[in-house]
Amino acid sequence: MNKIKIAEGVYWVGAIDWNARSLHGDNYVTHHGTTYNAYLIMDEKITLVDTVHGQFVDEMMARIKEVVDPDKIDYVVCNHIEPDHSGALPAVMKIIPQAKVICTLRAKDGLLKHYFSNWNFLTVKTDDEISIGKKTLRFIEASMLHWPDTMFTYIKEDALLLPNDAFGQHFASSQRFADEVEESIVIDEAAKYYANILMPFGQLVIKKIEEIQKSGIQIETIAPSHGLIWRKNHEKIISAYLRWAKGEAKKRVLVIYESMWRSTEKMATAIVQGIQDGDIEAVLYKISATDHSDIIKEVLEAKAILIGSPTVNNGVLPNIAPLLDDLKGLRPKDKIAFAFGSYGWGGGAVKTVEEKFKQAGMTIFEPGLTAKWVPDADELKKCHELGKRIAAEVKK
Repeated sequence: MNKIKIAEGVYWVGAIDWNARSLHGDNYVTHHGTTYNAYLIMDEKITLVDTVHGQFVDEMMARIKEVVDPDKIDYVVCNHIEPDHSGALPAVMKIIPQAKVICTLRAKDGLLKHYFSNWNFLTVKTDDEISIGKKTLRFIEASMLHWPDTMFTYIKEDALLLPNDAFGQHFASSQRFADEVEESIVIDEAAKYYANILMPFGQLVIKKIEEIQKSGIQIETIAPSHGLIWRKNHEKIISAYLRWAKGEAKKRVLVIYESMWRSTEKMATAIVQGIQDGDIEAVLYKISATDHSDIIKEVLEAKAILIGSPTVNNGVLPNIAPLLDDLKGLRPKDKIAFAFGSYGWGGGAVKTVEEKFKQAGMTIFEPGLTAKWVPDADELKKCHELGKRIAAEVKK
């Protein structure tokens, strides 16, 4: 294996998961696989920052051995206890039981409950520093970005930020740096990652970035624990995070629907045509034909979210319900919302969707639109006109 240097004396020793196609209980589809990034710092005190998913421990250890005998590692920093980052920790600590595990107090509690091993812990908090020789490690607690235990590790002398899950992407590649891959691909994967993992914590994201900026910390490289490393273009991902956290969106309308006998589909198509005739971009997704996590990514970038479902058992179709629950949990910021759908002998779907919109903190544009059985020409005209009104609202 070729040693991959991130900075002087700092090496990437992670693992590439080319075959991963879903994570988080299959709720996040990873079309391009992922990486589990770990970093080895060579100094008077040799330090490993984060580990990898447990099944990739041999790959990580092989990379470490290219740089140093693993027995010589003094510190293991655990920025986040989730098993895709800490899963290899028990195997590592069997090799280096004398090493200190550096983490937050909450992380210590979590590691004890995950692995039932009382290692030699050293707990840290924001602004604590540890000299490991020529380099200094500074720690920044980042609770709820995206677990309570999370922290960032900063190497002062290299202006290198190791923020674990922040600024990452699920993306397997032979390249290690974001500037080696087409920028639009990396930003798109970063947006999907933010939307599905960090969207509910927008205010915390803003607060943490502003806190770091005010502290005077200089950043030249951001090395997250998933995906590619930001070096020449790290300002772009910070700017993108601030934009997403503030709820800034494109002038785009996202129309999501499901249909049994194409009645709701006809309504969705007419609405999209009205939006387009109003000179605003529209994106149409049938939920059964689209990966759930891809739709959530589109929610992040759209100003208006329209959801349509026929009525079944006085509510929505079953495959629409998980999306509505996700919106309630993710609480996308500053979104216009609208519900529509067909029904037969009784309604209920539109009311259900609108209630979820309210719980998600979204602004309902106007009362929902329904059509009994199959929409006729007049009802489709109303759908088209509705699309034009939505477009006019988005233009504002």
